[in-house]
Amino acid sequence: MARMTVKTLAAAVGVSPATISNAYNRPDQLSAELRERILATAKEVGYPGPDAAGRTLRMGRAEAVGVLLSERLSYAFSDPFAVEFLTGLSEVVEEHGISIVLMPLAARTNGSPPNADGPDLTAVRNANIDALAIISLPTDHPAAMVARARGIRLVTTDISGDPESSWVAIDDFAAGAMVGEHLAGLGHRDVAVLVETNQPAGSPGRRLAEDELGFLDYAARVAGLRRAIAGQVMIISGGHNSIESGATVTSWLLDHGEAPTAIVGLSDVLALGALQALASRGLSVPAEVSVCGFDDVPAAQAANLTTVHQPIREKGQHVGRLLLDPESQPRQVLLPITLVTRATTGPARQR
Repeated sequence: MARMTVKTLAAAVGVSPATISNAYNRPDQLSAELRERILATAKEVGYPGPDAAGRTLRMGRAEAVGVLLSERLSYAFSDPFAVEFLTGLSEVVEEHGISIVLMPLAARTNGSPPNADGPDLTAVRNANIDALAIISLPTDHPAAMVARARGIRLVTTDISGDPESSWVAIDDFAAGAMVGEHLAGLGHRDVAVLVETNQPAGSPGRRLAEDELGFLDYAARVAGLRRAIAGQVMIISGGHNSIESGATVTSWLLDHGEAPTAIVGLSDVLALGALQALASRGLSVPAEVSVCGFDDVPAAQAANLTTVHQPIREKGQHVGRLLLDPESQPRQVLLPITLVTRATTGPARQR
């Protein structure tokens, strides 16, 4: 059977193609009787409706916004921070009938060109979106540069000194300093910092240099910690952001020498993994090791974890507003943070 088009439906009804278009896009231009006749005929002949891509091109809008994920797609549905952030964002955009396109930065595959470096940017090059949220990646990241070259508006979750930029952020340096000052006040001078990388969850633990931190928020938090801690700050990772990674790298740390007096997960998820590993080794928290996190996800409260609270859902809502409306003000939003002291931190043990 030949594919039904606007022209063939118009011929079947005995009207012009413009009248068919009005039946779907401007029903107020037709009588109710004529519109009902057009829709009934469309159903009979199997006409699926106007082409969405073509309508988008004519209107100059995609009616969709993107969220660039530095992790795999499943992260958006499993990580408590991502879930809360996307919930806030969706609460705003769904009021306007706008779609959200989740765009993970896919790793290169075996089928990639042999000289290809960096992430696969195909999704960013091909995405049919009006604006893009970039989470914890620099504005000169290749994905951001591709989006900007395409004329896609960007909203980031990190502070930028560019007066023309749009962002919703917390002061991650101040957040790191809060945790560092709290631990320093308890006598801690030897701190291990758990960070995520794009390696699989539970990868072999390894030490990282500060210039290997791939996320802006993590780099700022570590810098704040270093300012407050007078002793040793060791950066280690066991893979992407997951409880398994936090547990694996904490076990690796304990296997390679004396435990630090404090462990700081740069997310609550990593800190929860550290608590799990310490418990399995029979180490008392906080008597032997103190543990801190960041973000204050619901599981942190359940675990009585000391952490930095940030308004995650509110962050998503603000980002949603800036994505939808290029005229929305203010374009730069700094959200409040607080240190929530719970039962997982205490005075440093005596060596």
